[in-house]
Amino acid sequence: MKFVIATQEFNFLLSKCFNIVSTKATVPILSNFLIEALNDELIITATDLTVGIRCVTEAKILEEGATTLPAKKLVQLVRELTSVNLEVNTNANEVTEIIADSSRFKLHGMSKNEFPSLPDVTSAVQAKMPQGELKDMLFRTAFAVSRDDNRYALTGVYMHIHNCEATFVGTDGKRLARSRTRIDIDPAFSAGYIVPLKAVEEIMKNLNDEGESTLYLMPDKIAIEASNTMIITKLLTGDYPDVTRVIPEHSSTVVSLHREELMTLLRQISLFTVDTTHSVRFSFSDGELKLTANTSDVGEGKVSMPVNYQGQKLEVAFNPGFFYDILRHTKKPTVTMRVTDAYNPGVITDLDETPAGSSAIQSLFVLMPMRLNEE
Repeated sequence: MKFVIATQEFNFLLSKCFNIVSTKATVPILSNFLIEALNDELIITATDLTVGIRCVTEAKILEEGATTLPAKKLVQLVRELTSVNLEVNTNANEVTEIIADSSRFKLHGMSKNEFPSLPDVTSAVQAKMPQGELKDMLFRTAFAVSRDDNRYALTGVYMHIHNCEATFVGTDGKRLARSRTRIDIDPAFSAGYIVPLKAVEEIMKNLNDEGESTLYLMPDKIAIEASNTMIITKLLTGDYPDVTRVIPEHSSTVVSLHREELMTLLRQISLFTVDTTHSVRFSFSDGELKLTANTSDVGEGKVSMPVNYQGQKLEVAFNPGFFYDILRHTKKPTVTMRVTDAYNPGVITDLDETPAGSSAIQSLFVLMPMRLNEE
């Protein structure tokens, strides 16, 4: 194998693939990249047996072939090189020489025959989605996914496709994020998938704001292809809970909240909470929302902002970090909060109240209340 490639392009591709490489690989070859020179293309593949990535780029192929090279060393080396182009040459003994101007390096690799091949997706059901839309859907839901391995099915983003609509859900039992959008697929197709968080994070990194992405859907795995990159992942097993039961259908109080102002107040008031009782009291009274936190360890904080609330005083406690996270994953200047009392979940949306202002992506966030501490 022999090829010439721009150093910057090679570095970019290696960096994209490196996140997939397992740092604690039990099989040595999983610590390597598979590098293939075919036709006029260079293909770099990495896998940890759960998530795999394949990146393709144009290169000057002088001799076709393939090898695998230690990922960490290769990334560290190429990152330090200042030459415009690199010449890469692999001999029959799997020794690869990298020539950068007057510098020469040799890396010992392993045969490509030992590298696990990525699954074939030719028989998969295909669907199209704008890259920016898919990225936004994942951004709005992945943050709420559980980090607790004891709740295995909740450690991924749930994707459900039905009647040409894709629904993405993330929840850890204390908060929930759900986004919906239309998808270009056979109307008769219906299925659900739990996508591991590691795969979701890699997909988000590799999606652009422009262009189209293709989803390949199989019973036990899915793949996303966009911008000459394909990410393929096994799915989590288990039944995802029916989250519709925790989303209140009706709320007695609807309040508009200025997003940036509330985020500022939450940052301030969260300084006066401690981990064990990580809650802030939200007190709604005529024209005002007051946030209060009081702990013996730290002290007391009180902040307020004007809101369009009229009626009897309403008090409810929420985790300020969770509320802040929700606001960080919305986009509009104002959010709408629906709440009934101190014992039922609050629902936050950033859709305009008028149908004319509704976007293609419909998102809602549910936040479970916390116990109100007696002042």
